[in-house]
Order: sequence, then C-alpha cells, then structure tokens
Amino acid sequence: MPPSVRDWLPDDHFAWFVLAAVGEMDLAAFYGAYRADGHGRAAHDPGMMVALLLYAYARGQRSSRGIERGCIEDVAFRVIAANRVPDHCTVARFRQRHQEALAGLFGEVLGLCARAGLVDAEVVAVDGTKVAANASEHANRDYEQLAREILQEAEETDRVEDEQFGVRRGDELPPELSTPQGRRGWLREAKRQLEQERAKAARPIPASRPARVKQAKRRLEQELFTECQANAAYETYRERGVMSDGRRFGARPKPYTPPPVPAGKVNLTDPDSRNVKTPRGYMQGYNAQAVVTADQIVVAAEVNNDSPDFGHLQPMITAALEELDQVEVSDAPSVVLADAGYWHHQQMDAIIDQGIQVLVPPDAGKRKGTRPGWDGGRYAFMRRVLASEHGGTLYAKRQGMIEPVFADTKFNRRIDRFQRRGRAACRSEWRLITATHNLLKLHRHHNALSPA
Repeated sequence: MPPSVRDWLPDDHFAWFVLAAVGEMDLAAFYGAYRADGHGRAAHDPGMMVALLLYAYARGQRSSRGIERGCIEDVAFRVIAANRVPDHCTVARFRQRHQEALAGLFGEVLGLCARAGLVDAEVVAVDGTKVAANASEHANRDYEQLAREILQEAEETDRVEDEQFGVRRGDELPPELSTPQGRRGWLREAKRQLEQERAKAARPIPASRPARVKQAKRRLEQELFTECQANAAYETYRERGVMSDGRRFGARPKPYTPPPVPAGKVNLTDPDSRNVKTPRGYMQGYNAQAVVTADQIVVAAEVNNDSPDFGHLQPMITAALEELDQVEVSDAPSVVLADAGYWHHQQMDAIIDQGIQVLVPPDAGKRKGTRPGWDGGRYAFMRRVLASEHGGTLYAKRQGMIEPVFADTKFNRRIDRFQRRGRAACRSEWRLITATHNLLKLHRHHNALSPA
C-alpha cells in the first residue's frame, strides 16, 4: 500500500485539532447553501473548506493561491484537504459566497473556548488597531474629480460610437442578416456572446471602475444631503429658544450654510475604507476593534471606518455581552478597561447602569497634566480611582491583555492588511482572524492539559 500523508503528522499537530474543532461546530449555514438532490456540479465538502480556511488563517496564510499551493506542497494542508487540491478560484469564491457564515465561526470557536473553561470575562479590555485596506490612498477622489471622470467617460463612449456607426443609430439590422444566409450568422454571433458570458461568469469579476466612480459620486451627494438635513433640523431646534430639558440657550452660534458641492473624498477601490490615523501617520484602512479577557480570549470583534475610538465603547461592550450570551457564559463582565480615546460620558454612564465598572483615564498617557476644561466632577473622580492601589492595579492589566493580541496578529501571523474590500467583507475577515487567534489559544490550552 502507498504511504498515507496522515502518518506524516504527529498526533499533537495543530491540523488534527482544527479537524476535531470543525467536527464540533454547527456548519448548517454552509451546507444549507448547496443542493441536496445531487443535481449540479459536485462541490468540495464545506466542512473541509472551513477547516482549510481556519488552518490557513491561523498560520497567517490568507492568499487563495497560497492556500492552493499549500494543498500541493504542505503535508498539513494535504491532510486537511484529504489530498484534494481546491484551486484558488474555488477558495476565493467560497470565502466570498459564505461571507456571513465565516463571520459566524467566531461565535462557534468562542463557544468551544467557553466549554473548555477559557472564557473568564470578569475583566475585559477594549481597544482598536488600524488595519490597512485593500486599497491605495492615491485612489481617493473628491466630488469634482468624480464628476469630471464621469463626463470624460461619456465623451469617450460617444466618440467610440461615432467612429463605429457614423451617422447610423447603431441598432439597425446588419446587412448580412438580411440575406438567406443571415440566420446562420445570427445564431453564430449569439453563441459567441453566450460563450463570452459563460467565460466571464466562470471567475470572479471585479466591479467596474465607472460603476465605482458613480457610486463614489452618489455617496458624496448623500453625505451632503444628510448634512443639509441635519443642519435644517438643528436650525429648527434652535428656533425654539430652549433646550430639551427646559434650559434656555446661550448666545446664538454663527449661522452655517452647507457647501453647494459635496466636500471630502471617497476611495474608488474600496469606498468604505477611510484615511485613518496611526502612530506612524495616515493610511487607507479600517479601525479593527476587539474586546478581550484577561487570558487574551477575544469575546467581540467588529470593524468600523472611524479614525478615533471615540463613540465605540458601548457598541463593543454590547457586542461582547451578546456574544457571551450566545455561548451561554452567564457571568457578565464586572470591569471594563479602555484607554483615553474611549472617554464618552453617555456611553460610560450607560455601561455603569448595567452594573459594570468602567476604568477609562480622562487624560492620554503622553499628556502632561490634565486636558483643558477636563477637571472636577467625573474627571477628578476617575483620576482618583485610577490613582488608588486597587484601581491602578486593575488598569495596569489593560495593555498586557489586549496589545499582545494585536502584536501576534500583525507581527507573528503577518496579518496587517485586509485582503477583501468593503466593510462587510473586512468584518467577516476580521472575525475569522480573531476566531483563529482563539483557536490557537484553545490548542495551546489543550496541549498543556494533555499528558506528556
């Protein structure tokens, strides 16, 4: 008998653990997308494809061509793929087709960690890291540039049609089709067009640039319309003369008129991405958020395109509570740790009303002294809490809880850039990335408990 590749992997290899973990997951969302009557082209088993993606992402391999190459050259990949070789188009289409289901794997892996006793969410830390988008910052365009490109495209289309048809309309019956042999030529042309459409449908087709240009222009127009609506609503609110709590307004602010032309820029490659600020400057990307436990288990993972973290404290804690509830972890967090960028009065009060203590310094670590106007009241109270022995000890855990997660992801696994485009696609990818982080933690925990 020929040798089996399964004999070439040690019993404690991570590939075996991935296969066992996938066997414990509910993959109904994947299988439900395929026909059960046997008709159609046979597909690779979705469970195998899920295991292949989980293993590849855990090893920092996200390229569909790299995964295809691994199924040929790497023993672990060949074991997971049962010695089959899904081509890179199949891998890419599977990832695109099952975008939401792949994002749901985060909850499945978190459930495995919970059953293993790894999810101790008494103290959680919230933070975000900037991840580059699959787009260049040089692809950003303002409204006038977008309108100019659309007009140039229309002029070019007219020029090409004038050269092709002259003074004719262009949809007249061709002369060769008016002869007795014309029908044969018509059928031949129809078949050729059909084959062209089939060839196009056989592989992923990126969105055309003109469509992206029009979408970008439409986005800027929607932003301007929203700004105008909000400004009108605000002016109406000011005309009442009193606030919602009955207090009178102070001095009337200077009148504001929205610009006649939309301001700002939109990226033509990934319209959802933004030019976000990082410690090393600006880059085109996203703000990837995570909530982690003291054992560095990620209990919530979301993506936004805001450069600052301000305003995302409550949404991330809400997401964490929902994830913990779905995996039946009854003990809600008692303490939330976050850096100064998350300071938000209303959101902090809402979290405290749920019985969760929030530790967020009002001053950034690099600032000398207090922020101007940020003194007294809750600011002074929070500074006193963080200066106490108990509060200081708790907050000192924050950096050691969450920063190693980002460091392992970006440095060890070399995942510092999204491969897919669009916020929904990047969210799915980020949740898959953090799910494999949790899977690696679970594997190390399992190996530590196994007898030597």
